[in-house]
Order: sequence, then structure tokens, then C-alpha cells
Amino acid sequence: MNLQQLRILREAVRADFNLTEVASRLFTAQSGVSKHIKDLEDELGVALFVRKGKRLLDLTEPGRDILPLVERILLDTHNIQRVAEQFGSKDEGRLAVGTTHTQARYALPGVISRFTQRFPGVHLELHQCSPTELTALLHDGRVDIGIATEGLRHEAGLVSFPYYRWRHAVIVPRGHPLAQLPAPTLADVAGYPLITYHSGYTGRASIDAAFACMGLRPRIVMSALDADVIKSYVEIGLGIGIVASMAYHPERDSGLEILPGDDWFETNTTWISLRRGHYLRDFALEFIAMCSPSLEPRTVRDAVFPQPA
Repeated sequence: MNLQQLRILREAVRADFNLTEVASRLFTAQSGVSKHIKDLEDELGVALFVRKGKRLLDLTEPGRDILPLVERILLDTHNIQRVAEQFGSKDEGRLAVGTTHTQARYALPGVISRFTQRFPGVHLELHQCSPTELTALLHDGRVDIGIATEGLRHEAGLVSFPYYRWRHAVIVPRGHPLAQLPAPTLADVAGYPLITYHSGYTGRASIDAAFACMGLRPRIVMSALDADVIKSYVEIGLGIGIVASMAYHPERDSGLEILPGDDWFETNTTWISLRRGHYLRDFALEFIAMCSPSLEPRTVRDAVFPQPA
């Protein structure tokens, strides 16, 4: 049994049992992949895959029982390499951060600027993706740190810490009738066509809940993945917008204004998430502390590697 055989078993599941894809991901020949699988099954004395002819369809029962052990072995192997890198080249390496557009555009620029100045020898990879994609990247170990509002906090296998809290805001073109009202209400807002986030992004569920709670049925004429697109279409008069409050800047968004209404929408929390058992280099812990100074390195490490009772 060797690590390449274990990697092939894991990648076969991740690639939906497509051996051509497995070979591509591991930079090897498909014939070599098939041989490694056969050798591993011969050594263990059990079939790990359900087959139809030469095609793999699924894991067998022993294959399903073995897979979590394989994941653990490969994670520990990766962690050993990380520990060696930590002591061999302390301030050099790679840090992969996965996040949504809103966080990358509005929450993280200051943190990333400070981090790159502090650690010029670290190659920082910023992966922009949906919350669902981000969860998969964390589980697969393709990113070290995940930052998003949705989809992370209650995910099994992840450890999540609160980053910051925020609310949504309603934006309108400068001079819009709603901006002339002394105290506009959410019912007033619902009387106009709306532009906001896609479902599953940037607290959209809390927007829907706010209208539903008041028995309102807003007419959403357009949804987008990020606030920049929403603001662009609000400016040309397609509708009024609902965006994360940090996406509005009075000087930068001079053609727009924000309506008073801090109590219209519930508070959202953006989370920093890590894969449980995934060793983090010191510079990764520093990145997290730059995001939230209360998240001290020891606190984070103890949560990612909990001590046995």
C-alpha cells in the first residue's frame, strides 16, 4: 500500500469515478491509475469499487468504510509537510483563501494589503466562488481559509469563527421619490421594482424573510452575484437596490443614495471557516488575526485540533 494508491482512491470519488479525470488530476496515465486500483484491491483482498465492465460506478461497502481512513491518512501526510515547511521556511509558502465576491471586494482589501506587506514571501491565492463551491474547496483542502456569510457555520467537518456583523441597505438613484420621504418604510420599498442578490448569496435569505415577516411580496426584476452589478443597474433606473451596507460608499457611489432603515433587515454574520484537522502555517494564523484580532493563533489551533477528552 502506498500514498499514490490512496490518492487515486480519494480522487476517484471526487471525480465521480471517472478514471480519465483522475489521471488528469494526478498527472499520470489512466492505465497506471487502473493498475494502482487493482494492486490495492489485491493487497487488501476486497473489492473497493462497484463495477460495470471496466467502468467504476460507486464504492463498495468496504470501500465506503475505508475512504474516511484514507482521507485522514492523506490529511496527516499533508500536515506533516506543512509542519516541515513551517520550520524550514517560516515566512515563505502559499496561502489559499476562498471567499465570495462581496467579501473579496469590500471586506478583505485592507487585510490582504497588510498581509502581503508583512509576508512578501508568501504567495496568496484568492479564490472567488459561491458558498457551496467554497465548502467543497475547504473539504478538499484546496483552500486553507474560507470566508462567507452563508453555508459554512453548521457544515460538518469545518470549524467556524465570527468575522464581522453587518446589515443590508436600500440604495436608490440620487433624487429618487423614496429619498424625499421623511421616513420611508419597507412597504414603500416594496412598491418599486427591486434588484438584489441571487438566492444563496450575501444574506439574500434575510432579505426575503424581512419582506415575508411584514406580509409583503416585492417584485424582484433582477438578481446578481455582486453589489457592483446591482449598483450599476440601479444607477440607470432599472429599479432600486438592496445590497450589503459595506458595498455603499458615498464618494465612490455619488450617483446613489442610501435610505434610512437600519431596522428593516436582520443582522448578518460573516464567518471565517477552516477544515478541522488541517494544519495552518503561522502566516495563515496571522491572516486570520488580521481579519479579527480576537482570534488569537492558540485559540484557532485549539479549535482546529481539539484535545481528546
